[in-house]
Amino acid sequence: MSTTVEPPNVDETCAYCGSHIFDHDPICVRDCTDDCGSPTYFCNYACLSTYVDKHNLTAGDACEWSPDDPHCC
Repeated sequence: MSTTVEPPNVDETCAYCGSHIFDHDPICVRDCTDDCGSPTYFCNYACLSTYVDKHNLTAGDACEWSPDDPHCC
């Protein structure tokens, strides 16, 4: 699965807060489980983390752990 890497436009804004990404420490995110789609840009890790939490993007994407599980380490 290959993608073409192109730098974002100088006026690109953060998907969460709307700030210009190059005024900060930008992050590019791509969903490569579905044809790698268009990149989404965030101005920093705080906006990315908040966006993920707000949209519940990690729900169902990880194993569940319980201290009561008899197979727990």
